Amino acid sequence: MTARMPLMSHLSELRSRIIKSMVALAVGTVIGFIFYLDILDILAEPYRSVTDEGLAFFQPTEPFSLALKVALFGGTILASPVIIYQIWRFISPALTRRERRYIYPLSGVMTLLFVGGVALGYFTLPLALRVLFSFGGDLLQETVGVNFYFSFAMRFLLAFGAAFQFPVFLFAAAALGLVSSQALRRQRRWAVVFVVVAAALMTPGGDPLTLLLLATPMYLLYEMSIVAIRFILHK
Repeated sequence: MTARMPLMSHLSELRSRIIKSMVALAVGTVIGFIFYLDILDILAEPYRSVTDEGLAFFQPTEPFSLALKVALFGGTILASPVIIYQIWRFISPALTRRERRYIYPLSGVMTLLFVGGVALGYFTLPLALRVLFSFGGDLLQETVGVNFYFSFAMRFLLAFGAAFQFPVFLFAAAALGLVSSQALRRQRRWAVVFVVVAAALMTPGGDPLTLLLLATPMYLLYEMSIVAIRFILHK
């Protein structure tokens, strides 16, 4: 049995978790700002691998605003383990002692999946860029602004990282008794529809290839979730 918490205790707990997450994000952003040029170089590599054209900026303030965006992006990646853990700690009072056993493993798995999703997005980004640029043919010459490209690249990578959280929520729902592996197997057709729609909403490019690159691993993770629920939870 779980003890009921008064509303004010819930709000106090929520405030505490948000403050700790924001502190972690602030520290990560400062570190990201210190290594801003290194992160910028890493993010620019997929573009350089596709075209010989350089990235252009059109206003004097663009490099500075880009530095802030890149620092925040790096801070989000670095702070993700803390943020994920704080989310689970906020949820934990509503869980039974048996269910709390999954907090640390699920926090670790969510972090690994997030980083793995970002890494997969990074390695598939050049392919997505080639496809998008190919629609211009020989007639159109790409001249891409730095703000547009890096905003696109960061949204692309974060979309992959967020999409890879999908199996953890399935596993958590199964641990709470809301779904079962049998039910998930029966709903495969609807799962395909959900995955495709979710991938379409999350991908910034909107092209079919990017959608396929994101939807395919999401569905594979769905199948892996069924196996994990069946063998880990049932055991």
